Amino acid sequence: MKIIAIDPGPTQSAFVIWDGTLIIATEILKNDNLLELIAEYPHKTFPMVIEQVRSYGMPVGATIFDTVFWSGRFYQAWKGPKYQMPRLEVKQHICHNSRAKDSNIRQALIDRLEPDLKPRQRPKGILKGLVRDQWAAMALAVTFLEKELKD
Repeated sequence: MKIIAIDPGPTQSAFVIWDGTLIIATEILKNDNLLELIAEYPHKTFPMVIEQVRSYGMPVGATIFDTVFWSGRFYQAWKGPKYQMPRLEVKQHICHNSRAKDSNIRQALIDRLEPDLKPRQRPKGILKGLVRDQWAAMALAVTFLEKELKD
């Protein structure tokens, strides 16, 4: 099963297209460009999952509202099956800890998908080339597919 996972941001967003064994595409694009890509993507029979913004009682600024705005636009533009998944659910699934940080998630993905890497060695296989928010999109894709296949 293939999936497109998006880690949205206020001005640019990361996406990963993952088939459960290989990363088919990944990039960080300006939101307008990603919206165009999503609207015109030819294979809309597979699902899209977007990291859902959730408030946990802390005040938020304009960038959070901009991120929510773009999430909604991405969601609306995709013509195939679509889902949202909160970051907390990804942290719990990947790290089994709701307080996991980005670095913990990155390491857990490396341990899971490239277990033969030595400490401090950069990924050489499946995860090679992932940067910044692409890691969050990858964690979202892995979580969604593993939970979907489990059900």
